[in-house]
Amino acid sequence: MRHIMFILWNHYGFSLRPDLRPILFPNYPLFCDCLALGRAAFSYKRSTGSEDTENKYLSSLITNTTSKNIFQMDKKIKSKLRVSSPIFREFVAECLGTFFLVMIGDASVAQSVLSKEEKGDFFSINWGFGMGAMLAVLICGGVSGAHLNPAVTLAMAIVGKHPWKKVLHYMAGQYLGGFLAAAVVLGVYSEGIYYYEDQVGNGTLNIGNTAGIFATYPYLWTTTLGGFVDQIVGTMVLLIAICAITDEKNMQISKPLIPLYVGFTFVAIGVAFGANCGYAINPARDLSPRIITLIAGWGSATFTVNDYWFWVPIVGPHVGAILGVFIYILCIEMHWPEDDKSESLAKSKVEEQTIDIDS
Repeated sequence: MRHIMFILWNHYGFSLRPDLRPILFPNYPLFCDCLALGRAAFSYKRSTGSEDTENKYLSSLITNTTSKNIFQMDKKIKSKLRVSSPIFREFVAECLGTFFLVMIGDASVAQSVLSKEEKGDFFSINWGFGMGAMLAVLICGGVSGAHLNPAVTLAMAIVGKHPWKKVLHYMAGQYLGGFLAAAVVLGVYSEGIYYYEDQVGNGTLNIGNTAGIFATYPYLWTTTLGGFVDQIVGTMVLLIAICAITDEKNMQISKPLIPLYVGFTFVAIGVAFGANCGYAINPARDLSPRIITLIAGWGSATFTVNDYWFWVPIVGPHVGAILGVFIYILCIEMHWPEDDKSESLAKSKVEEQTIDIDS
């Protein structure tokens, strides 16, 4: 066989016209590699005279050539799949980041509720959303800035920190990510949800039992106005903290630590403001999973219950986010000396000139 490959190489590998190569051999590069292997093994056997050594040599050649071809194919596939559009990259980044935030958060709620708090409680839920936020920022922060929240995107656009032309695809990615995350949690915990409903109810999906895994609902004492104020305050705290964490003139938090501090902020808000209505503070975290419950069988009551409660965790966070950004700007950001950097640069230049003169 190796003799035949050697002859083919001599007759076709070198002399075949370039225009006929793709016709006679559609996979010509791979064909040439195979022929080259045959020729190398044949030559090596003639020089060594050892069959075992020849087989080892041929195996190493095959391994190296196969790895090279796979690597080249991998590069070609990546080049074809790579997206050059910044809009699409940001859309996918916000979608994936919000997906992680909502998936881990809602899954922590499911684990606590369905186990009747044997495998989690309200404190573990707070940590679930906090760690979900941390991972989400790690995943998409370098691409889109990790807004993960339509209220954040709108507030930043209003104060000029985010281009208006990017608002639509940011929000679309966030709502889609929340929807997909809720769908995954529903798929993973569907057996547990129906088992729980059999144990505590009549086997049908009940809003009071399991719908709260996905979306937020008011507690017994919470009125619509009280919930609205709760959402405004919670999201306001979130935005003030985010502005402080990302303000380069404030504590100058290093970039790798930003996801950690954002996660701690979520935990703090949950510990402090979670009792009234579950601290949604994010329309994508609430509306998208609520749509999943509507589709999955909890019914239209998911939107009509408690005097159409659903609008509270949508409107409240937007108002709170705008207030939070303006409060930080009015109280902190606008009071930084404008010439801080220019003064430091001027001082460094003067020092350099003084050193030059002295020398």
